[in-house]
Amino acid sequence: MRVFRRPRSRSRAACAVLLFGSVLASLGAGCYKQESDRAPGPTSSATEGKAGPEIPVAPPSKGAIDLSTAIVQVAKQNIPAVAHIEVVERQEVENPFFSFEADPFFRRFFGVPQGPRKFEREQRGLGTGMIIDAEGHILTNNHVVAGATKIQILLASGEEYPGKVVGTDPKTDLAVVKIAATGSLPHVTFGDSDTIEVGEWVVAIGHPRGLDQTVTQGIISAKHRRGITDPSSYEDFLQTDAAINPGNSGGPLLNLHGHVIGVNAAIASQSGGSEGIGFAIPSNMAIHVVRQLIGKGKVERGWMGVSVQDLTPDLARSLDLKGTAGALIADVVKGSPAEKAGVRRGDVIVSFAGKDVADAGALRNAAASTPAGREVKVVVVRKGSRQELLVTVGDFRAATQLLAASVKDRLGASVRAVTTKDAQRYGLESPRGVVITGIDPQGPCARVGLEVEDMILEVGGRSVDSVEGLVDLVSSLKAKERVPVLALDHRTGNTGYVQIVTR
Repeated sequence: MRVFRRPRSRSRAACAVLLFGSVLASLGAGCYKQESDRAPGPTSSATEGKAGPEIPVAPPSKGAIDLSTAIVQVAKQNIPAVAHIEVVERQEVENPFFSFEADPFFRRFFGVPQGPRKFEREQRGLGTGMIIDAEGHILTNNHVVAGATKIQILLASGEEYPGKVVGTDPKTDLAVVKIAATGSLPHVTFGDSDTIEVGEWVVAIGHPRGLDQTVTQGIISAKHRRGITDPSSYEDFLQTDAAINPGNSGGPLLNLHGHVIGVNAAIASQSGGSEGIGFAIPSNMAIHVVRQLIGKGKVERGWMGVSVQDLTPDLARSLDLKGTAGALIADVVKGSPAEKAGVRRGDVIVSFAGKDVADAGALRNAAASTPAGREVKVVVVRKGSRQELLVTVGDFRAATQLLAASVKDRLGASVRAVTTKDAQRYGLESPRGVVITGIDPQGPCARVGLEVEDMILEVGGRSVDSVEGLVDLVSSLKAKERVPVLALDHRTGNTGYVQIVTR
């Protein structure tokens, strides 16, 4: 079984590995390694989405490369702009013995639990970042800095600064941190990841396991890797065999011209270290996200209002299609831009905004990277014939009410966000999940015994971080799909899994 890890190091010994690989050192119970690939965001060309600050982007390089010195030159040019990131996260944890306080069997043999009801736990982690401009903005992975209460940035020059988060985007696993440095800073230059070819040589720079300024080399093994870690996120990874280990998360993947063409994010590994399968978020996707994080502090995404799935050979034959390219429409949200444009369930979208659609992930990324309000041409195959439709892309955040209604239709429950008070009441480390506020007595949730005030924490093995997150997860499910849901009983505070069949 493959283990995906993210390369930032935090100390909980677990098995999901993202390239946030650094040395995990936690003070308290539990440890994990996340060294798997994180989902990249919507694709965009290097010249698109300039609503935000200018990010240095190099024109295509056509000059000859001296292979005997190329990697040396790339290292000398970029090591000064690669930063070592140390984070501290303090968490308030419920004393596990107090969950048995009302249990008569426990009280008879062990007495009333003693000690504080809560205690603080501190976790430390390491990661990598790259300076992207002279003002001190540093690009890294979201999983490197998410939840951090303290961030320290160590530059290659030996200078050390506290870091402040400018913005994060969990859906692409990207984040921007800023330091208040004196004087101008060296910074990287981005290349166009759309032009990179499979087989091209690349160089990775980072701080694996705390070993600063480590340089490794390899090739681009594949492009457009999707569904690696989270099917509901925006993934379009570059795959490389350049050695990437815990601690490399957020570091640059560079071509031999010294231009950043990816942000190292995850690895597939059984051992927890590099096994020649690493993943990087394409630079064009990173540029699109970074401009919005610096300019607005958040990422705004386009929205069509459809649930999509990949075509299998059997589905393609049943729909009289010649191949499996395209995205099959499994459902259309009522009142959504797609419904207004005439998109129907059972359509296969084969082109979006003039570009071929390879699969469901490609369509999701393309729609998300399109500015709200833009009208795009969509080509669908319906009953064997091609039709052109015009879709005015909507704003994902503005679509929350429509999407929440979709969740009610699919799960038979209305939900709200979890508050800090809710989290404290049930001993959760942070406000995550959703609280059920209303339930259809004949709906999927009611059938498995869920009630008002119960909490939904996971769907299909994916953590629910917000109402929007639940909407995103549910929209990726097929009709009548059986899915495991982790729920919290509001009466006892206990958690457990139930099997829900979606509508």
